[in-house]
Amino acid sequence: MVTTELLGEMKTFLPNLKVETSDQQVTVYPQTESEISEVLKYCNENKRKVQVLGGGTKSSLGFPNETVDLKLCLSEYTGIVEHTVGDMTVTVKAGTRYEELQEYLAQHNQRVALDPSWPEHATIGGVIAANDSGPKRLGYGTARDSVIGIRTVYPDGRIIRSGGRVVKNVAGYDMNKLFIGSMGTLGVLSEITLKLRPVQKSESLLILSFPSGNLEEVRSFAIKLLDSMMEPVSLELFNPGISARLLDKNVYTLAISLEDVESSVRYQEELIQKLCPTEAELEIVSEEGAKQFWKKVYTTLPNGNDSKQKDADSEKAVSMKIGVVNLDVVKVIRESQLLSDGQAVTVEAHGGLGTGICQVMIRGSKEDVVQTITRLREYAKTLNGYGIVRYLPGSLAETVDIWGDKPSYYPLLEGIKAKMDPNRIMNPNRFVGGI
Repeated sequence: MVTTELLGEMKTFLPNLKVETSDQQVTVYPQTESEISEVLKYCNENKRKVQVLGGGTKSSLGFPNETVDLKLCLSEYTGIVEHTVGDMTVTVKAGTRYEELQEYLAQHNQRVALDPSWPEHATIGGVIAANDSGPKRLGYGTARDSVIGIRTVYPDGRIIRSGGRVVKNVAGYDMNKLFIGSMGTLGVLSEITLKLRPVQKSESLLILSFPSGNLEEVRSFAIKLLDSMMEPVSLELFNPGISARLLDKNVYTLAISLEDVESSVRYQEELIQKLCPTEAELEIVSEEGAKQFWKKVYTTLPNGNDSKQKDADSEKAVSMKIGVVNLDVVKVIRESQLLSDGQAVTVEAHGGLGTGICQVMIRGSKEDVVQTITRLREYAKTLNGYGIVRYLPGSLAETVDIWGDKPSYYPLLEGIKAKMDPNRIMNPNRFVGGI
C-alpha cells in the first residue's frame, strides 16, 4: 500500500523525522527548516502530493484533496527567531500559535495588528498563508499590511527569502505579496517577519441596535461616521440571526470598535452618541465585555480541526465569504436575512461597512443550502462582487462549485503555479480554480 511504502521511505530517508500514520494517512512533523526542505524535495522528485498544516483551523478552506500522499504539519516548528523591540519587528517560525505570539509580545507592550479566526489554535503561518483577517480589518488592515519578510521553502526544496527584517526594505518586486493568501500552493512558509504596533491603551465597543429594521438608517449613519475624523477599527453589521446568538438581540446591530489612548476613545464615544440615529439603541460595552464579544465572533466560523464539526456533517453547515463595495454590505446582509426568513434555512451573516467583506453561515437541508449559495453568489454578482465558499461538508463536495467563475486573471495564477510547482504537489485544489 502507498501509506506503508511512504512511511518506510520517510523513516529511511529522514530517520530523525517524527512520522505518524492514522486513517491510512502519513503525517510528518518537521522541527527544522532543513527537514521541511528535505521532505518537499523528496516529495517533488517522487511526485508525492503534500498537504501543509499548522493548527488545522483552516484545513477546510478551499477544497482539500483527500488523496494527498503526505501531510506536512508545522505544529512542532515553533518559536521566536528574532524580536527587535526598538524597531518593532518580530521574526517567528510558521508553526507558532498566533495567541502564543501575542502573549509573548504583550510582555514588551507590543502586538501584531491582526484579528484572525480561532486565534487560540491558528498558527501564524496559517494566518499569513490564508491572508486571514476579521472585523477589525478596517483599522488593522490585512496580513499584507503587516508582513515585511518571508522565508519560503519551494516545492523543489530551495529556500527563498523575500522582503527583509526591517520596515523599509522594498527594492524591486514585493515577492511577499505572492505568498500571502496563496494557501500553501506555492511553497511552505517557514519564517515570517512582521511589523508590530504598541498595545492599545484603551478599548471600547459600541453596539447600535436597530429595532425598526431600517437599514437605510444604518447606511446613512455609516457614511457620516466614515466621512468624519473618527477612526474606528471595526464597523461591523450583524443580521438578526447572528445578533440573537452573540448579543441576545434579534435585530440588526452595528458593532463599532475603538482603540486608542483613553481620552481619544472617550471623545469618539461622545461623537458617536451625537451621530446616533434617534431610532437606534446605543450600548457602550465594557473593555472586558468587548474582548469577550470579539472572542465569540472569532469562533463563529468553522474550525477545520474541530472533530465535532466534522461529525455534524448532517447539519450541512456552509460558510461563505462575499466581497462587495463597502457600503453594499448593507444590501448583502439584508439579502441574507430575507433568504433566512423566506426559506427553510438559517443564515447568519455579518460584514464590514468599511471593508466590504461579509462572512455568511448557512444551515439547512442539502437542497436548500445549495440553492441559498447560488442565490447569494448571483446577488453578489449584481453588485459587481464575488462569493466563494470557505467551508463545505464533504456530502456537498460534488454539488457546489466553491470558487464560482474563474477570474479574468486566472491564466496568470495558473502560469505562476506551473512555474513554481510544475509537478503540482503543493496543497492541491486549495486555491482559485482548483490550483
